[in-house]
Amino acid sequence: MFQGFLNFFVVHEFLGISLANWIFAASAATLSFILARAAISFFLKKLRKTSALPKAPISHIAAEVLSGTSNTLLLLASILIGVGVLDLPERWLERVGSLWFVVAALQVGLWVSRAVTLALSRYFRRHSTTETYQGSALATLSLWGAKVFLWVVVVLAMLSNVGVNITAFVASLGVGGIAIALAVQNILGDVFASLSIAVDKPFEVGDFIVVGSLSGTVEHVGLKTTRIRSLGGEQIVMANANMIGSTIQNYKRLQERRIVFEIRLTYACTPQQIKDVAQRIEQIIRQQKMARFDRCHFRSFGDSALEFETVYIVLDPSYNIYMDVQQEINLRIIDACNELGVSFALPSRTVYVAPSPETSDDNR
Repeated sequence: MFQGFLNFFVVHEFLGISLANWIFAASAATLSFILARAAISFFLKKLRKTSALPKAPISHIAAEVLSGTSNTLLLLASILIGVGVLDLPERWLERVGSLWFVVAALQVGLWVSRAVTLALSRYFRRHSTTETYQGSALATLSLWGAKVFLWVVVVLAMLSNVGVNITAFVASLGVGGIAIALAVQNILGDVFASLSIAVDKPFEVGDFIVVGSLSGTVEHVGLKTTRIRSLGGEQIVMANANMIGSTIQNYKRLQERRIVFEIRLTYACTPQQIKDVAQRIEQIIRQQKMARFDRCHFRSFGDSALEFETVYIVLDPSYNIYMDVQQEINLRIIDACNELGVSFALPSRTVYVAPSPETSDDNR
């Protein structure tokens, strides 16, 4: 009876192949998938233990790369192993060989892509000038270019393996590329503008910039747009080409602030009081630890006031520190003016009325 059961699987066929051969192929595919998955898990545990040690960046990258193994591609490879043990015609075996190359090329492409991403991210993070790395234009372009080059090579290799004439294909891509470039020239303009930002570096992620009437902190520099977080909290998205075409003020690279301010006193001031006011302002600024005095002058006779102009340097680029220093200076100037007995001038105008001729004759 057992022999008859075995003969049933040997004699009966499906698609010209015995049922026994199908069962053997399915078993081989299942066993291959289980063994491959177990082997990957084993090596992952080993690599993660090694990557936990200090100064082991390669082990960390290897573990991350291996963890990116596609289960779908692994299953396809296992199925191809099972198909390989079937009694297939010669022409089918050649196609299976081509499929092997496609699966292997895709998996290797995924591994290399992941490795390139991790390596470049680690490199740019180590060389980032900001404490919180969020990606610069150069990092984005480098990663994008490396991935495009990698997958172009992978696709061309797969097409060549399946019998496609890649020479004619590459030539057609060149003609099509010109047509696409003409159609998306605005987008390409932004892409090349991002390349200019990456090379020239007028600003980087984390810099506080002012572009026209817009200001904020740069959060991300992409291939087409730059994202800025404004002081109000909203996110501003600007095209890179517009950024390059505008005047950019980068306050992150500000080392010192040159401050010019003026005060206006009434014409009731005496010459001595004018001298004393200038001297007192100089003393007040020199007493500030975060400020360096430049000059203070009685500048001009205004329409309704005596105008004083003062210049000093704030030794820290922070806007908050500048405002603290200016506030302290303003408060002390008010106290000094009160001590000297001088008053601040308000916009005013004095009108002198000349007597009319009739009034002059009556007075005679």
